[in-house]
Amino acid sequence: MWYPQTPDGRYFVVKDRLWRCSNPALPESLRQQHVNELMQARRDVKQAMGNDDAHALKVARARVDAAKVALGERGAPWWTDGSPDYNRHNVMRTPYAQWYRSLSAAADGSS
Repeated sequence: MWYPQTPDGRYFVVKDRLWRCSNPALPESLRQQHVNELMQARRDVKQAMGNDDAHALKVARARVDAAKVALGERGAPWWTDGSPDYNRHNVMRTPYAQWYRSLSAAADGSS
């Protein structure tokens, strides 16, 4: 599935919400290591929920968060120009609104 990415590469959009992209400066091997940990932690969350294991769920969710922070998807923004972070904001309530509207206009053929 394709999700539009903002022109600056900081976010992608799902259901009108901005989600922070991974830090593009991460070396590929390190990025893949964090992605592998994230996927395993997500599987562990699912298993803990199925087993109704509150402690295991808490530990697995903390691992998900740690992996997302390591990837740059959560925590402090990975860019250094001082621009605000719009992670999880509705795209139409951010400076990316006009760009996002232009995508819809182009898709409709009314650009």
